[in-house]
Amino acid sequence: MQQAAVAFGQAAFLARPLRRPPHRLGWVEAGGVAAGRGRASLLRPRLSASLSVGAGGYDDEHAPLFPRQQAWDPYKILGVDHDASEEEIRSARNFLLKQYAGHEETEEAIEGAYEKIIMKSYSHRKKSKINLKSKIQKQVEESPSWFKAMLGFFEVPSPEIISRRLALFAFIGGWSIVTSAETGPTFQLALSLVSCIYFLNEKMKNLSRASMTGFGVFVGGWIVGSLLVPVIPTFAIPPTWSIELLSSLVAYVFLFLGCTFLK
Repeated sequence: MQQAAVAFGQAAFLARPLRRPPHRLGWVEAGGVAAGRGRASLLRPRLSASLSVGAGGYDDEHAPLFPRQQAWDPYKILGVDHDASEEEIRSARNFLLKQYAGHEETEEAIEGAYEKIIMKSYSHRKKSKINLKSKIQKQVEESPSWFKAMLGFFEVPSPEIISRRLALFAFIGGWSIVTSAETGPTFQLALSLVSCIYFLNEKMKNLSRASMTGFGVFVGGWIVGSLLVPVIPTFAIPPTWSIELLSSLVAYVFLFLGCTFLK
């Protein structure tokens, strides 16, 4: 009986389930959580550091897209030579504006450089014209008295007046060429003479003087045309053009110059 009781007690002890101490399990779980938190704390600075590197530096708004934006020379900003033409400067400006469209600071730098170059070119041309005009006035002042008196009979009208009168006499000349084989330029010559006298009378306010001046210009032009036509090579003259037509064309030129530039 005693042996049977001992065997039963050993069997009951061996059949009992094994359990880990609760304090050991809690320590392991707490240690795991602490370790996880430690790893998270170690990883967190690295992640923020990488984000700060990616977000730092220049962003799209303040990025120096145009490398020559801070240059003081406007020609260097546009990338052209100092002797470049206006067309080349304009092409460079349009190309850069198209390339850096949307960047306000770059566009302002390009436009400012273009305006500086254009204003400098304009002032240079204006200064050259002034210098040329002063040189001409100086030469006129130093010229002989008879030359000054002769210049007193001439004037330079506005470009609009010159273009209108040139168009009129060019039309009369073309009309004469078209109808010369049929009737001759008699009517066109009379019309050009009357037109010249009319324009001269507008300036002189004296019909008799304007008529005498216009007739004298017409006669002078006809004489010069008559002397000039035989000198012109035959191959340069169309076969249908007569000597009368050629003399009339020269007379038209003289009438245009007379009614336009004479006072």
